[in-house]
Amino acid sequence: PKVLCIDDTPEVCLLVRRLLSGHFQVLEAHDGLEGIEVAQEARPDLVLVDLHMPHLTGYEVATRLKSLMPHVPIVALTADTTPHVRERALASGCDGYLAKPIDPDRFLDQVRTYLAGEREELEDESYRQAYLETLVARLEEKVRELTQTLEQNAELNEQNLRLLKQTRRYARLLEAGTRVSRTITAILDLEALLQATVEAVSREFGFPRVGIFLLEETGEWAVLRAGRGGSGVLGGDGEERVRVDGTTMVGMAILQRRPITPADVEGDLLPSRGPSVGMALPLVMGDDVIGALTVQRMGPAAFGNEDMAALQIVADQLAVAIGNARLLKDLERAHQELMQARTYEAIAMATGEAIHWVGNKAAPIPGSVSRIGEDLARYLHLAGVLLEAIPPALREQPPAQLLAEAVEELEALGFRREAVLGKLEGRSLARLRRMLSVASIFEDLEIIEKSAQAILNIKEDLIGPARRRQVEPLSLPDLLLETVASMGIPDEVVQTRFADDLPPVQGDRVQLSRVFLNLIKNAMEAMEEREEKRLLLWARPAEEPGFVVVDVTDNGVGIPAEQLDKIWMAFYTTKGDRGGTGLGLPACAQIVGQLGGRITVQSEVGVGTTFSVFLPIAEAEPPDRP
Repeated sequence: PKVLCIDDTPEVCLLVRRLLSGHFQVLEAHDGLEGIEVAQEARPDLVLVDLHMPHLTGYEVATRLKSLMPHVPIVALTADTTPHVRERALASGCDGYLAKPIDPDRFLDQVRTYLAGEREELEDESYRQAYLETLVARLEEKVRELTQTLEQNAELNEQNLRLLKQTRRYARLLEAGTRVSRTITAILDLEALLQATVEAVSREFGFPRVGIFLLEETGEWAVLRAGRGGSGVLGGDGEERVRVDGTTMVGMAILQRRPITPADVEGDLLPSRGPSVGMALPLVMGDDVIGALTVQRMGPAAFGNEDMAALQIVADQLAVAIGNARLLKDLERAHQELMQARTYEAIAMATGEAIHWVGNKAAPIPGSVSRIGEDLARYLHLAGVLLEAIPPALREQPPAQLLAEAVEELEALGFRREAVLGKLEGRSLARLRRMLSVASIFEDLEIIEKSAQAILNIKEDLIGPARRRQVEPLSLPDLLLETVASMGIPDEVVQTRFADDLPPVQGDRVQLSRVFLNLIKNAMEAMEEREEKRLLLWARPAEEPGFVVVDVTDNGVGIPAEQLDKIWMAFYTTKGDRGGTGLGLPACAQIVGQLGGRITVQSEVGVGTTFSVFLPIAEAEPPDRP
């Protein structure tokens, strides 16, 4: 018979499997939707369902399964101790109710009872009505959420239409500004940027005079840093710097943070430049004004709102470009320190998840320790019983004395003989074998070992990428061959292929060794079930100039498509009970990313997986000067 356990707690599924797998085929699902899919496909003879799961509750799962498989018994398995939980479970479609924690001594018999036809009946139909009302309420809530989303989408559509109309209205006006922006956005050298902006604004807008003023550190003066046809609009006597106050158009634009035209200036402050009209626009970067853009056209026509809007956009983009140019060198110097700081920040952010993860890995240890202690006490007390039955002469032998001393120590530790052996009295041999076996002890020891090893492994996966790197040119063939040799992989399993024209790469030897060690280790684990294992390491120049690519290809089980994006997430692992911290691949991606490279993956279930590591080619050293 098949028994399906639907529970979002892996430890519960593990315990159910341990208790039932010797008698039934045990299936598992870790959420409600997965449980329904497994039930439809496998058609189990009994379903155990946890009532409190995220998204789709156990009550709703029971209702759905009962409609799909009306004759299959569904038993609630829950730690919920609130009043009337049994009645609510029966109302949802369950045929029985078992409370957590599971009683290992009774659980198998309870399951057999339900498989034999045991069913609990709901005596008060009001609970069924209440449950139906709850289902309706949840459906109404979902409908309201969907309705609200549709309304929000409709409002967004209206906003988009208004923005579209506004964009079309100003399209012609902004064309000139767009062409200027294309000219200046890619220039990161400050002096070249300023002069290119002056030329582009003059050409695209037809202004004979254009100037760019930038504030000094004191903020009291604005200095002309680039100009065409003169200084543009100074609002003063034409000097190359002006005081930032209310006596010039440049000063007023900076102080008031808005475009200034002759209409904003008193008559005696206007510059004497003949039949021309000028404007000064502030260069605003965030909360700061860093200078002003000045323009001057010939003729008496005043600047309109459209002119000011288009030119202010150019001024704003110029301010951003100036800020970027100023920051470029600082950013280059701080790049390595910033990457290090981000690594530490990522570790700090992962601390909470790490604590939760470590707690989950450590959770099985106390139970295993307790079971080992109980089994050891039973074995020693049974040995004590046998000692009493042997001749006195044999009791004087050293092994017998050691056993007697061990029994006395058990008594001193509180493992009383009467209490320990009392649980075994009257049991059949078959029952005693199920309660007590060496294999069970070693299984618990294996659980403890795997949990402890997983917790120890997390240290290197978390801290490794944060170590200070020593970047140098590296030979990939040497690095890969050393890594394979250190792992002791048989020659008939691994195949290496290195291009003749393979250049050295730029990297840290220790950290890159960890990357390939992790990828090769994952590949070997993916091929554990394969009789013929094939591992290929292929290094060659990449199609992308400046990079080398290394493929690590296996013929293992493959990775499902829906998991390919998740494998790069911290603490996500596809290894299940086989261990793994879920930090190896994220650490590999981070190490390669810090070097300026990247990792990609291609996989097909049942065929195999290829991880491709792209690394930058080491820059050639300049020739020695004669």
